[in-house]
Amino acid sequence: MAAAALVAASVLVTAGCSGDKADTPSWQGGAPGDGQAASASPSPQPTLSTVAVTSPAADAKDVVASAEIKYDTEDAENTSVEVKDADGAEVKGTLDKDDRVFRPAKALGWGKTYTVTVNGTPSGDKGGTTTSTFTVMKKPSKLVRVTSFLGDGQTVGVGMPLIVRFGRSVPSKYRDDVQRRMTVTASPVQEGIWHWVSPTEVHYRPKTYWKAYTKIFYKVQLAGVPMGDGWYGRSDMTVDIKTGRALVMTVSNKTKKMTVKQDGKVIKTIPVSLGKKSTPSSSGTMVVIDKQAHTVFDTLDELGPEKGYRTKIDYAQRITWSGQFIHAAPWSEGVQGRANVSHGCVNISMANGKWLFGRTMLGDPITVSGTEEKLKNGNGWTDWNMSWEQYKKGSAI
Repeated sequence: MAAAALVAASVLVTAGCSGDKADTPSWQGGAPGDGQAASASPSPQPTLSTVAVTSPAADAKDVVASAEIKYDTEDAENTSVEVKDADGAEVKGTLDKDDRVFRPAKALGWGKTYTVTVNGTPSGDKGGTTTSTFTVMKKPSKLVRVTSFLGDGQTVGVGMPLIVRFGRSVPSKYRDDVQRRMTVTASPVQEGIWHWVSPTEVHYRPKTYWKAYTKIFYKVQLAGVPMGDGWYGRSDMTVDIKTGRALVMTVSNKTKKMTVKQDGKVIKTIPVSLGKKSTPSSSGTMVVIDKQAHTVFDTLDELGPEKGYRTKIDYAQRITWSGQFIHAAPWSEGVQGRANVSHGCVNISMANGKWLFGRTMLGDPITVSGTEEKLKNGNGWTDWNMSWEQYKKGSAI
């Protein structure tokens, strides 16, 4: 993703004025040394250059810490840019000669002063060097925390979206700049895009499921980035993860079976019992959100003593926020593959529950089809429940 461009400001250079002669006495004849006033020398004109710093403006104050250095040049290919702090330490970054911008590798220091030197090619009476100085704003009191759901070293399923959360809502007019500073690198390369789930959460998914064993690196450079109403990003962040084997589950209400594929090959077919008509399972594509080998389902507070229940559950894998799971259900083994009796979950046998639980991981996708109710987007990680064209509409750029 391309980084955001800052507003360019031109450098204003003024010529000096001649001296005031109002109080100078007038003498008749003689040389200057004998009392004749010498004529004032003209002020030197600024040296013209083939290069110029266009942003931040010369001697600018309160520059945002996320600033990029923009410049102009008559010979882009042979122009270099050097940025140093007041102590002479060089600022590391990348030079985009096409866009004529220097992008610091990380946010500039709060309250620090920097000097930019642009070296180009002299031409005629023009020099090839210019310098400019600016000062970054002081550290603000209002900083937005930015976090990643995933952490370094994790291995996830091929349906896992990348999830970044903000400690405060990001107004819509700031989201494009925020999104441009969030980059994803995948090996092998795969087309993908960020999608704003809410003002405080943004997801990333590729056009199709991640390829098996993909290496994924994403960088969120939001330290000092304006986020509205005087708020700024608190810090930068990088995350390095990978996907595992491609395990994909599909469930058909028509056949009452789950088909499990790994790397494109069917490795098991499992009888299931889905939700009964009063509590149907959702049709749509979900992913495994959480896994618990042993837990308790308790709906007594929600449904009351007549409809509610408290039941021990083994090999539970959550797929929606509303409470739909894949889990072992020994009490329905007699009808699995033939009838729907669950409260919306995907019931499988104890043996199959243990087998599947031992092979799945966070982000493995599951698609359920043919039930009375459609999955609502947002009820879980429903990134794959949208077409690619629908998903792209959630991007801010």
